[in-house]
Amino acid sequence: MIPPLLLNAHPHHKILDMCAAPGSKTTQLIEMLHADMNVPFPEGFVIANDVDNKRCYLLVHQAKRLSSPCIMVVNHDASSIPRLKIDVNGRKEILFYDRILCDVPCSGDGTMRKNIDVWKKWTTLNSLQLHGLQLRIATRGAEQLVEGGRMVYSTCSLNPIEDEAVIASLLEKSEGALELADVSSELPGLKWMPGITHWKVMTKDGQWFTEWEDVPHSRHTQIRPTMFPPKDPKKLQAMHLERCLRILPHHQNTGGFFVAVLVKKSSMPWNKRPPKSELPRPCTGHAAAVRKHTWRTAQGEPVEPREPVRSSPAYPTEGAAADPAELESKPIISGMDDTDIMERPENVENSGSKKDGVCGPPPSKKMKLFGFKEDPFVFIPEDDPLFPPIQKFYALDPSFPKMNLLTRTTEGKKRQLYMVSKELRNVLVNNSERMKVINTGIKVWCRNNSGEEFDCAFRLAQEGIYTLYPFINSRIITVSIEDVKILLTQENPFFRKLSSETYSQAKDLAKGSIVLKYEPDPTKPDTLQCPIVLCGWRGKASIRTFVPKNERLHYLRMMGLEVLAEKKKEGTVLAQEGAGSSGPPEDEVSAEHGAEPDASTHAASGPSDPAPAEAILPR
Repeated sequence: MIPPLLLNAHPHHKILDMCAAPGSKTTQLIEMLHADMNVPFPEGFVIANDVDNKRCYLLVHQAKRLSSPCIMVVNHDASSIPRLKIDVNGRKEILFYDRILCDVPCSGDGTMRKNIDVWKKWTTLNSLQLHGLQLRIATRGAEQLVEGGRMVYSTCSLNPIEDEAVIASLLEKSEGALELADVSSELPGLKWMPGITHWKVMTKDGQWFTEWEDVPHSRHTQIRPTMFPPKDPKKLQAMHLERCLRILPHHQNTGGFFVAVLVKKSSMPWNKRPPKSELPRPCTGHAAAVRKHTWRTAQGEPVEPREPVRSSPAYPTEGAAADPAELESKPIISGMDDTDIMERPENVENSGSKKDGVCGPPPSKKMKLFGFKEDPFVFIPEDDPLFPPIQKFYALDPSFPKMNLLTRTTEGKKRQLYMVSKELRNVLVNNSERMKVINTGIKVWCRNNSGEEFDCAFRLAQEGIYTLYPFINSRIITVSIEDVKILLTQENPFFRKLSSETYSQAKDLAKGSIVLKYEPDPTKPDTLQCPIVLCGWRGKASIRTFVPKNERLHYLRMMGLEVLAEKKKEGTVLAQEGAGSSGPPEDEVSAEHGAEPDASTHAASGPSDPAPAEAILPR
């Protein structure tokens, strides 16, 4: 939990979590965005990435618990994650992040207290194989960080090859663009030891090397020059590697951990544009064609040409035939091509003919899609006849951002409506060809099975109720704490079981979706002092709630109630359709965005996949 705290994220920050699965750090970041719960749409957002498609769905499942419209889960190799663009006052600009969390894949030797596999599988070769990948991911993160922004690099390893060696190499090739921040006072009470400045490199068979020159040529593919500490004492001192945090298991009864906080002072040297006076003179032939391609972006802006970097399967930037001394000083930019900085001409042409507001997965010619095929993200047009009945039925405030509503289908009936913040909408609309989005937005409305009988075909979804509530001006019923207990423990309580105040509010309402709001009473400190907003349905003679099982149990525990496991079928399961109510309970618990729910796709990512009641209640 330490890296997100050291990121020092605020609600207006654009945050990238590069290696996010399974998602515990991502949820911390989302909580930081929503520090003020009275602001439904913070200005910032979190883009959570993972290279493993299956783990992305685990990430979705974790993020869903927080019901935030400001989270997007994407599926890319972090070392070559695309450079995104956003619209700023009608102009396309590259998206730079204010905060980047770079919790890279590591050997995990710091987890040996809890992870028994480490004892059986650990070798020094693990770190040697991961070092190159870790450096490439950290380099890519540094490139996408805004000037003045903060990036946290962390591992659950204590091996300096994965820790200080990566940081030292990154600092060296940044040529002053990055520096280690002194965060010694930011987490008072935390025990740690400073980063180390000298270390050796060990092979799998136990051979030690102190410096790169000692490594025989036959080992050059396994051991790289970036694994050794800098030779120059002044350069080493200027890096301030002692500002890294090494958290050892005995310090406070934890696992082993490494954290380094980097601040970006200027652009990375290979991304700096030269002044116009330094641009090369015109030339002819092949050189002219190369220079035209290299020195101009699609917008006609000059950029510095990059030297070619050799690649091999094991280390995309480190080929055995290349001179290691040269490679050591070159930036590692694996997987990047000119589309990272330039927009190809065909993209410029295609962008005009693309359906407005439709954001689908990238075409196969640009990226091979693995795992499940994702449904497109389709924003609701401003003049869509679907919205006015919803707006009228719930008396939505004129400030409601309807442009941020989307569905996951381009044809047929729209069964579910989702919502994102305007900043994420900007990212989605301008980058549909560049990134593979697994999930974004929160469900705010679901279509009723028999919606034609009512004034509005869509009912509220619990997942998005806290985001929607500030904009809803009708169909709100204020309930007491006793009413909440009855509504959460009984399937379809009749009006007579609820308080007279609740009944007087409900009796004049037409059948359909309602909001049930509990406001704490400060004069009764023994009662729950936290406001609760629930989705409900006003039936013919009863009221029911549409709340997933795990959320019901959570609210009941907050009120000091425990529902016994053997009674779960009576009180905590989602109610089936019964007398006095209408509406499709299955919609509330559909796990994943999509017009056609698919069990295999959704198995790991829905709000309604909680553990059985027996597993989460005390025995």
